[in-house]
Amino acid sequence: MTQHRRVFTGGIVAVDVSALTLPDGTQANFEIVRHPGGAAIVALDVDRRVCLLNHLRPAVGRWLCELPAGKLDDGEDPRLTAERELQEESGIHAREWRSLGTVLSSPGVFTEVVHLFLATGLNTIDAQPQAGEIFTVSWEPLEVACARALSGEIVDAKTVIGLLRAQAALR
Repeated sequence: MTQHRRVFTGGIVAVDVSALTLPDGTQANFEIVRHPGGAAIVALDVDRRVCLLNHLRPAVGRWLCELPAGKLDDGEDPRLTAERELQEESGIHAREWRSLGTVLSSPGVFTEVVHLFLATGLNTIDAQPQAGEIFTVSWEPLEVACARALSGEIVDAKTVIGLLRAQAALR
């Protein structure tokens, strides 16, 4: 039998302490951060340059190089989240979309599933960043971004995985 006790509810996440019976019959408590999930986009232009954000991340106290991404709204299709976030953050609309699968951000504590997409056939529209988001947009060759991911210069997990999956999908 599993018992859940909600200990925190915030604007994005909720935290439960769950008492679980393990396969050997013992009881253990797990802290589980419930997150609605997200979508991240590898947006490639005709020159195979990828859109990257240099994003201020207060949780880790530094700027991180990331793909455009965002949280799924209640019941929202991940592809619609991806389209919305790409438009809001980078001012880009894409005509072609391809799934690059999903990734679990930290399955030991988070329920978050991030849906990865490759977006091509890009055209520029007006960006509409949300209040409180601080970032700059840049473009660099996919191969350079992948090399930065492999060297450890890019450390954001969804970005590393998204870049490498996009590179593999395009071979």
